[in-house]
Amino acid sequence: MFRVDLSASDLAEADALVATLAEQYQSVENPAFVREATVLAHELPRALRAGLLEFRLTEPHPLCVVGGYVIDNDRIGPTPAHWKDCGGEGRPTLAEDLFFYLCASLLGDPIAWSTQQDGRLLHDVFPIKEHQYEQLGSGSEELLTWHIEDAFHPMRTDYVGLMCLRNPDGVNTTYGSLEGIDLPADVVEVLRQDRFPIRPDRSHLAANRQNDDGDEQLRRLRDRSYEWISGLDANPEPIAVLFGPQEDPYLRLDPYFMEVPASDPEAAAALDTIVKAIDANIAGYALKPGEVLFLDNYRGTHGREPFTARFDGTDRWLTRLNIARDLRKSRAHRRTANDRTIY
Repeated sequence: MFRVDLSASDLAEADALVATLAEQYQSVENPAFVREATVLAHELPRALRAGLLEFRLTEPHPLCVVGGYVIDNDRIGPTPAHWKDCGGEGRPTLAEDLFFYLCASLLGDPIAWSTQQDGRLLHDVFPIKEHQYEQLGSGSEELLTWHIEDAFHPMRTDYVGLMCLRNPDGVNTTYGSLEGIDLPADVVEVLRQDRFPIRPDRSHLAANRQNDDGDEQLRRLRDRSYEWISGLDANPEPIAVLFGPQEDPYLRLDPYFMEVPASDPEAAAALDTIVKAIDANIAGYALKPGEVLFLDNYRGTHGREPFTARFDGTDRWLTRLNIARDLRKSRAHRRTANDRTIY
């Protein structure tokens, strides 16, 4: 994987910047901070900026890990029981949130889904008791099968960012790609065709809807989003699994939510071939507290190994950002040009 590690002087520089910003902004959801973040990110250490620029421009590996940031385990407090209880101002992780968001802003613009975690930009990822056996980031006992994030969505993110706040059990984030895999030409040809129906993952469904605060226009927009998701769940649209460069194609698949009809055995065989090829090359990485992982969502899949959660405030705790390189492609689904929430 590609790594960018902070030196002692880099860490001191980043800490000073974050401390200053924490006095001005109480949350990364603050509209003023969101607007200024791209400019503020250029006050991060030069080596960090250069490393993330190289990752963005040259695509050296599907994964980039930023290491060297230090977290005070006592200060951030216990792992919460549910994401609905830890949003907004007053988060004990404000310093970590700010650092993470600034790093992400060097790759693009963080976006929010109206159908995920009440439309927040920053998501919390930790085990939730009622989700133990679900195919969700908040699950634990079940293997979270590898996937492209929000593969079903035409406006899916370019990068997925994960910051580790706590991982006492060394739970692996799994990842895979097409690197080193030589698929047969006839299989590649089929995979580039729109023959693979895909459903939304469970995190976007109305069953996980929590908060309907806001004005009537927002509620109508949310209703429209959930209606679209529900329709796609009932009648999934066929997509192409491979697209982009001929020699180094991009990926779009989530096998757990894909089922090729029996009437298309050629497509089913092609999907089986690529899934088995990626399966055979899946690796794992246990994020350490303070590390930030950026996954190129066009080139790499990710998942999570199963683990037994304690639900006692000591479980694995990550935060997540979805990062878009081009906000314009989602403009028709955002209220204003400057709004980051996709409806």
